[in-house]
Amino acid sequence: MRQPEPGRAKQLLRTHCLDSLNVGMDRNPSPPPSDEETTRVDAIGSTVYSKHWLFSTLMRLIELVSPEGEDTEVTDSGAETELDEDLENEICKIWDMSMDEDVAVFLQEFNATDILLGIIGKSKCPRLTEICVGILGNMACYKETCQSITNNNNLVEVLLLLLGDTDPPTLLETSRLILSCLSQPDVSNIWIDQIHKQRSVRENVCFIMQSSTNADLLGKIGEMVDKLFDLDKELMLKWVSDLKELPDASTTEQEKMAETAVVPCLLEAARQLRSDNIEGLEVYMHILQLLTTANEGIQAIVKTPDKGEATWTLLNDIVCTDLCQDDDPAIIVEEQACVLSSTLAVLSAMFASNMEENYIKIEQNLPLLGTLLRVLLYAEESQKKPSEVIRRPSVVKFSGPSPRSGAQKGKRREGDFHLKILLGICSEFLSEIFMDISKEIVSNSFKEGLLSQAMCTCAFQHLLPLYHTAKGSTPS
Repeated sequence: MRQPEPGRAKQLLRTHCLDSLNVGMDRNPSPPPSDEETTRVDAIGSTVYSKHWLFSTLMRLIELVSPEGEDTEVTDSGAETELDEDLENEICKIWDMSMDEDVAVFLQEFNATDILLGIIGKSKCPRLTEICVGILGNMACYKETCQSITNNNNLVEVLLLLLGDTDPPTLLETSRLILSCLSQPDVSNIWIDQIHKQRSVRENVCFIMQSSTNADLLGKIGEMVDKLFDLDKELMLKWVSDLKELPDASTTEQEKMAETAVVPCLLEAARQLRSDNIEGLEVYMHILQLLTTANEGIQAIVKTPDKGEATWTLLNDIVCTDLCQDDDPAIIVEEQACVLSSTLAVLSAMFASNMEENYIKIEQNLPLLGTLLRVLLYAEESQKKPSEVIRRPSVVKFSGPSPRSGAQKGKRREGDFHLKILLGICSEFLSEIFMDISKEIVSNSFKEGLLSQAMCTCAFQHLLPLYHTAKGSTPS
């Protein structure tokens, strides 16, 4: 892979400085208040940020990674270096500035993508790499600058390879950048095509999910995978079917590949996030739900050495222990409608496709039956509440500038939508369960306090329309 040489980056910078400005390079970051004309020329767009200061800071960065006259062997040494505190503070200012669209566009016009690529390619400092990727990530939040980043084939390739980096902050910024680009409809297909070509992306992503304990990183990687699978079903099925493509692989190779199988890695990430990061857990449950939309995805979940028992046990425990305990008020169901919907949808799909397994039989899962009926009852009650009820917002899918004003306006409507989905999933799941439940199980559930008259009445009201629909569609 060919990367821009730091010398070329220097030349780009110097040339642009001379072409862009007619004022000297020896300026301070803040323009002199007495010279309004100089201030106007030096300002970036409508901001008060100084072009001169930006030029000089980038020059210092280039000099840092490739000092003039330094031996190539020394420069290419694998030893990590520390970033000077003063310089770190300066480039962090650029990182903050790049959130402004005027600055992002100016950086693009200034060929910053090539310059930052050259710095990333030569950097031996994890913090420097993190900041450079972070600047690009902020630039990717805007359509024009995201297009510029995507059009740089070398940069796209380097960023995908950075998913194999060992520095968590760099991985976090890299995944944030890729997610931002995938969220731009005009360029998402280009990124998906490149991800298809690089097998290492799946391996690196799975390794992160399997081994990381960094909640922020796991959450952002999950959002990236969720977006990928949502955009490209073919890629999703390819990732979950990779192990089947190498039947002649040695035992060692198979064991190594099994360590990065998608479903077990998703489950491990969910285990890490379940106790204190409900937003991250919601993302991983939605990924599993996406898998159940295709037969190959369901098979990847249930056709494991333990026939899906580990998945069922984990998700069952998440629902009954983490999301909906016996003494939880109805508001808990309302706040967690999204993650409950995804988790119960996966359990429902597993139940329908793997009913012969002992671990999935309803007599082994009476607490789940009680939880399903309670969720159904609470969700119905929540729908009837006045609109003043405040809900926890679901997972933020996009990184970048603050949400648009007026984002709260449709929250009630969005909450009702999620509750409606939850009611539908619970009803479908219960309809499958009640087809195979005995009177004895129902009687024992009442005696043990798992069922109540209110729960059963609510279930009857929601299941009756499903019964009439099924009966009406049966051939006479």
